[in-house]
Amino acid sequence: MSSEQTPSDRTRIDQILTVAQMRDAEQALIDAGTSVDELMQVAGRGAADWVWRLAGHHKVTVLCGPGNNGGDGYVIAEAIRERGGHAVVIAATEPKTDAARNARALFKGEVIALDAPGGDVQVEGDVFVDCLFGSGLARPLTGEHAAVVNALAASHRLSIAVDLPSGVQSDNGMLLNEHLPKYDLTIALGAWKFAHFLMPASARMGELRLVPIGVEPVAGAAFAVARPAVAAPSADSHKYKRGLLAVVGGAMPGAAILASIAAQGAGAGYVKLFADSKRNAPADLVVDTGALSDVLADDRNSAVLVGPGLGRDGLARERLAVALADAVPAVVDADALILLAPRHLAERQAATIATPHEGEMVALERAFDLDGSGSRPERALALAAESGMIVVAKGPDTVIAAPDGRLACAPRATAWLSTAGTGDVLAGAIASRVASGVPAFEAACEGVWLHGEAARLCPPAFTAGQLAERIPAALAACV
Repeated sequence: MSSEQTPSDRTRIDQILTVAQMRDAEQALIDAGTSVDELMQVAGRGAADWVWRLAGHHKVTVLCGPGNNGGDGYVIAEAIRERGGHAVVIAATEPKTDAARNARALFKGEVIALDAPGGDVQVEGDVFVDCLFGSGLARPLTGEHAAVVNALAASHRLSIAVDLPSGVQSDNGMLLNEHLPKYDLTIALGAWKFAHFLMPASARMGELRLVPIGVEPVAGAAFAVARPAVAAPSADSHKYKRGLLAVVGGAMPGAAILASIAAQGAGAGYVKLFADSKRNAPADLVVDTGALSDVLADDRNSAVLVGPGLGRDGLARERLAVALADAVPAVVDADALILLAPRHLAERQAATIATPHEGEMVALERAFDLDGSGSRPERALALAAESGMIVVAKGPDTVIAAPDGRLACAPRATAWLSTAGTGDVLAGAIASRVASGVPAFEAACEGVWLHGEAARLCPPAFTAGQLAERIPAALAACV
């Protein structure tokens, strides 16, 4: 995404819509004068551009269902045929919408009817395109349909899902059927859906691409975390103007050091670690071994980070209380999340960002009397609303929720992040962006993006230390 795009452009490109929001957005286009057939042509031909990139003149098999997702499939097949490609359609059933029937009538290639006598599908090809069902599916595939999808995926070199893989629940990312195939590419139509970002569905989608169809920004919609635009320091900057981050150490000093190194590379001008010892700290990291109350009394502090390596004993509880007494934005991570209780936040005026993994999320839900029900975004929003914190529910499907209802989902990052210490790096990156003066919710999104990009720049089986060292390179991609 280029820095020249307006906020409206960014929202239009990055928004994540529920099934109901997408239906309303499409209806708004229809009410404004765009026909369903025109929308289908825009969506289908946009998807065909991506299919063509993978298939070219190789054989394409398009599985079409009865609804408008099936109609998109007929448009894709015709667009491939018009380019001189080889596209065959397998019709799982007859089209049941006017637009789908019109799209089928316009397709001039071969159609194999699955429900016709002898319609047992044994088709091989190079690229399988799944247009059986789209984002509106709420029930499992029939045994016949599931078998066809799996057979076609197995008999083709590459598999592409259009809008969503068939058998996926759009709003929560759950699989409606077991043993669904994995896809090499999923082409979202009109807007992102939650399933593109949430487990377990997102793990089966391969690369993600979006085909715009003119949908306008939807008020209150969630959005996908995108590469931030970071301005270089002004000509008159100094370390305090760029932000002083106080990092509170504890029983396991290595975690706080990792977080501090990440923070140094994410934009803050000054990172100061409060610890009992300077042992193992890099030479360019300031370590203060004095009283924590003195460190946090520094009115030059821009933000505070507490939790990595903190421990869970009485001293840790004391340090958490002192850290949250500082009247600056705070990032609360790791052990501090287990110790955190509503009373710690009762007097806070500045923003607080919590970065729980699943186990810590459950502990916070208990502490704030929440039942933990609902989808991952719903749980994060509920915790944010109840606690007043910005919640970064981290994991393979990270979501960021704010007390005012804002919600963001992070793109799927490399699974190599599943190693000890990477959460400390994430906390440091987020805290650094907050210390730099970025508003808390936006800082959380920026830190999550930097974390994922740094992981992409690392070799396989990287360590948390290697990840922290890549944070400056990730930041460089944003300047």
